[in-house]
Amino acid sequence: MHAETSDAAATDWPQILGLYDLLEGFGHNPVVTLNRAVAVGEVHGSQAGLATLEGLDDQLRNGDRHRLHAVRGHLLVMAGDEQAAARAYALAAREATTPAERRHLADRAAQLSPP
Repeated sequence: MHAETSDAAATDWPQILGLYDLLEGFGHNPVVTLNRAVAVGEVHGSQAGLATLEGLDDQLRNGDRHRLHAVRGHLLVMAGDEQAAARAYALAAREATTPAERRHLADRAAQLSPP
């Protein structure tokens, strides 16, 4: 779906959400729920996306937990809470499993932190 658009703004988020809804119908998978939260946020607003994340903290394996914090950071930026988003990205950076992810997430946190 992302590759079919001319730019990010043209992404068909309702269709992406529908596809994640179908995936969740096959059985609970916390990684699917995590990805679905982004689509929920894009379609129904950041608060709905953040609500979708509730309860996932204990369901994700350690190697996936940084993604939860990164998604939370993304949704908090959408909500306009840059301080909380910076904290979420910083936590994601600390838990990231690769140097590249760690750098990217730390950069996101730094961009949102006041000087």
